[in-house]
Amino acid sequence: MSSSKNVLIAEDSSVIQNLAKKILEFQNFKITAVKNGEQVIQLLEKESFDIVLLDINMPVMDGLECVAAIRENDKTADLPVVAITGNARNYTEEEYKDAGFNEVLMKPLNFDMLVKVVKDLTEA
Repeated sequence: MSSSKNVLIAEDSSVIQNLAKKILEFQNFKITAVKNGEQVIQLLEKESFDIVLLDINMPVMDGLECVAAIRENDKTADLPVVAITGNARNYTEEEYKDAGFNEVLMKPLNFDMLVKVVKDLTEA
């Protein structure tokens, strides 16, 4: 297997963050976890990641604002970004993709699907 891929998870729920982290680490991914979109933008300026998993509803900067900032930056414009959402705002999958997300995962998270999506987007 190639070297482990770097995954950045932005999720304000510690439970979901820790579960996703453990499951992806078990699949040999290297995980960095933060609590909001602003922290994602700050980290992306300093480090490089293979994929970003973004919760939609977060304090400070939500997932939609964050993906817009990621897409506007030449350095990160092509970075795979996955929305993680309870879909409280009732957006369609198409609307998430139009906003700049490569994929959408609904809560409660299907962890098999999480692993599949992360592998698919980082092995491309």
